[in-house]
Amino acid sequence: QVQLVESGGGLVQAGGSLNLSCTASGSILVINAMGWYRQAPGRQRELVAAIIVGGETHYADSVKGRFTIFTDNAENTVRLQMKTLKPEDTAVYYCNANLFVESGLVSYDYWGRGTQVTVSS
Repeated sequence: QVQLVESGGGLVQAGGSLNLSCTASGSILVINAMGWYRQAPGRQRELVAAIIVGGETHYADSVKGRFTIFTDNAENTVRLQMKTLKPEDTAVYYCNANLFVESGLVSYDYWGRGTQVTVSS
């Protein structure tokens, strides 16, 4: 069984910063990619940032230059550093990992439970 546990988030004023962290644990063989998605009320879940094995990163246009994603591979942890936050960044942020479990032949996506980020104007 694989678990993704998120931490961080909270309430911040516009222009402020927050850091999110997510650690994957369980019978993990190898992680292919980790990332963060977000879902605001009444909207679809969207990709915020992702990092692929080897270090390649992808960002939503709306967060480029403000958010940074990085991993601590030894700890199976992905972090999202968020700066210059805007009210439109308010959402529930979900951690995602695509990985192979031990003895697995196919990789699967796993999700955290989500953490609320609220940016006040």
